[in-house]
Amino acid sequence: MNEIEYDCIKRKIRSLTKIDLNCYKTSQMMRRLDGFILRSKAAGVVQYCQQLEQDPEEVRKLRNFLTINVTEFFRDYSHFEILRKIILPELLKYSPALNIWSAGCSDGEEPYSLAVMLAELTPGAKHRIMATDIDSESLHKAMSGGPYRPPEMKNVPQPLLDRYFNYTNNSYWINNRLRNKIVFSQHDMTRDRFPVNLDLIICRNVTIYFSNEAKAAINLGFWNSLKKNGVLFIGATETMLNAGDLGFERLHSCFYKKNRIAVPEKSKILVSAY
Repeated sequence: MNEIEYDCIKRKIRSLTKIDLNCYKTSQMMRRLDGFILRSKAAGVVQYCQQLEQDPEEVRKLRNFLTINVTEFFRDYSHFEILRKIILPELLKYSPALNIWSAGCSDGEEPYSLAVMLAELTPGAKHRIMATDIDSESLHKAMSGGPYRPPEMKNVPQPLLDRYFNYTNNSYWINNRLRNKIVFSQHDMTRDRFPVNLDLIICRNVTIYFSNEAKAAINLGFWNSLKKNGVLFIGATETMLNAGDLGFERLHSCFYKKNRIAVPEKSKILVSAY
């Protein structure tokens, strides 16, 4: 794929899926799309673009490929243990009812993992958990509370499976007690406005393919979205090398707290009431 072909398919993808590939690393995305188009049996970019125009199923496959919906409950279990034992108890000192955003929530495993954890730590508390994703199909599964296959549940202890899940036809479903604790909605972090006044943001393994410019803008948006002492929880494969410049202080691996450093005014472009 050359640059002219890449520009062509970027325009087609934005037109059909609303996903803006200008926010992604160019060389990395070109390689990924080259392999995907090769597997589609299309003769090249032009023929593949024609397939997209004629076949909604091909558009669906492409959207799923680009949004990388791979997750599981309590993914990277040791980091969720840090969240449970250290981060959440500290946040609860400032507020007994937390305001939380799970950004890029995929099929719902991460916000539901959090809801299970809070239900165990603070029975009866009324926390607010918002969960968003760009992919409408993933959101449909999340809002339905399943089905989740046994491999996705490998990190969930049996007592929690019994308490918060129903098992039917070799699949697990979130029970209504937990489903009602989360509000799901569609959201594109590269262009939609961010929620505000948050205690905790979970955004894990979402921005790894983004360009440095897009990633910086999103991190600045997260800074503005968080309350003082609010925490950002990122993925195990990610890091924030310029955390101090962005107004964050590293607490533990994958956890960053909003500190008192002022950030540039341009960071506010992605933030407003939600």
